[in-house]
This record gives sequence, C-alpha cells and structure tokens, in this order.
Amino acid sequence: MWKELLFIACGGAAGSVMRFGISSMVYNVLGRAFPYGTLTVNVAGSFLMGVMSVFLIEKFSVSTEWRAAILIGFLGAFTTFSTFSLETMQLIQQGELSKAGLNMLISVFSCILAIWIGFVLGKQFL
Repeated sequence: MWKELLFIACGGAAGSVMRFGISSMVYNVLGRAFPYGTLTVNVAGSFLMGVMSVFLIEKFSVSTEWRAAILIGFLGAFTTFSTFSLETMQLIQQGELSKAGLNMLISVFSCILAIWIGFVLGKQFL
C-alpha cells in the first residue's frame, strides 16, 4: 500500500505542475476574461482519462501502482474541479451570471464528451 501511495504522490506532483503550466499558457494567450485555462486542462484531462483507462486497464498489463500513478495521481491532479468551482463562484460574485452559466455548461458537456471520445479512440487501438 505504501508503494502505491508513493506512486500516486509522484503522479500527483507531476500532474499539478503540468496543469499549472498548461493553464498559464492558455491564460497568457486568451486572457482571464473567461476560465479558459481550467476549461482546457479539464477537457484535456477527461480525454486522457478515457484513453489511458482503456490502455492501462484493458490493453496493457500495467501494474496497479503505475495505473494509480497515472489515473489517480497525474490525471487527478491535472484536472481540477475545485478550481472550476472557484472560478465559477467568482464569476457569480462579479455578477457575470451568463459567463458562470456558460462555464458550467461548457465544462460539464465538453468533459463528458472528451472522456467518451477518449474511450472510443482508446478502444479502436485495442
């Protein structure tokens, strides 16, 4: 169990650093008028969760520790529902109700769509 926790911690550290880097790049390009950075990492992470879960669970014989490191640690830290919630609440507090609603709608729909596409593409490579 300790070995698995260490793998998750290492994956989580890498995922959170990657999330910060990618979302920062997106914000530098698109600005902060809308939570584009968080939306980007959540959709990308959902897609990767779909693909990687198929590959790591069904396609390849990967150890429990490595599956946990990638799926729980890396992708769990890469995507961020808490940041999505905070940014949406900030939009609500700023009176930007249409942006808050749009963020909720786009985030939920696109993340579910992304994980489905990831599953479909992952299974095509089986």
